[in-house]
Amino acid sequence: MAYWYNVSTRQVETEETRGPAVDLLGPFPTREEAERAIETVHARTKRADDADAAWVEGGNAD
Repeated sequence: MAYWYNVSTRQVETEETRGPAVDLLGPFPTREEAERAIETVHARTKRADDADAAWVEGGNAD
């Protein structure tokens, strides 16, 4: 079974209960991972931002 995190309702949803795709993060393989969706997104964004900053600081910004 797959799980989604609904950013509008702040609830974990399943295939049977999920809302509009525009409101969803996922799918996640477990309910626990879906419950941590916001933390996962923040961590991935930070890694991407750090990689971008390192690239710019490395002189590759042109």
